Amino acid sequence: MDIKRAKEILENTGDTIQVLYQGAPVWLENIKDNNTAVVSFIENHRKEEVPIYKLVENKSANK
Repeated sequence: MDIKRAKEILENTGDTIQVLYQGAPVWLENIKDNNTAVVSFIENHRKEEVPIYKLVENKSANK
């Protein structure tokens, strides 16, 4: 994912957009800088800073 799309998802208030990190669904919490984001794992609510380029939008789940 690129920074532009990450910001669009974070600012989206209408739809739930599924984002994956290493195959696990996450909630995009915050963008730290142009390279990292804070995510919360859906399964266990653990927060972690991750590289934005490793986030994947699950477009099939967002239809």
